[in-house]
Amino acid sequence: MSKENRYIITGGPGSGKSSLLNALIKANYQGFEEISRIVIREQHKLGGDKLPWKNLQAFAEVCYERMGKQLEKCEPDTLCFYDRGLPDIIAYMRRGALHIEEKYYEKCSEYNNTVFIAPPWKDIFINDAERPESFSDSLEIYQFLKETYLELGFEIIELPKVTIPERVKFIEAYITTCKD
Repeated sequence: MSKENRYIITGGPGSGKSSLLNALIKANYQGFEEISRIVIREQHKLGGDKLPWKNLQAFAEVCYERMGKQLEKCEPDTLCFYDRGLPDIIAYMRRGALHIEEKYYEKCSEYNNTVFIAPPWKDIFINDAERPESFSDSLEIYQFLKETYLELGFEIIELPKVTIPERVKFIEAYITTCKD
């Protein structure tokens, strides 16, 4: 399976990633929901502690396993977009000062080298049960994400602070230009 059609959309909490992913899906691209949100919802329902603010190591392990399976679902010759990728786990673990096993780094090469990052944007930032972080936390997480992706050799393309349809057009134009 080629990694060339697997694009990560990353950024701090509340920066518009999920809304953008939903718009890309509506535009007939293959998209994958943020695994961490799924795990958080499940843990809340179960009363579990595999949450990034309670047991980051266990949370990261569950996310790693599921993100690996998510990679396998990308259809050949189809552009696939992921709401966060495996390098995000590394960034969160770095922020938590945790030991990171080599396996986390190994799978990072299975994505396209270009990553779209949504910058912190106070005007659209909101909290919810799956995103209890403050805007200040979002700024810090954004820096960890950016540094991690750069250190892993990814090319970071910052998304403009524009409407969701304009962000979709930005991504489409960027990918089309790069393929030509």
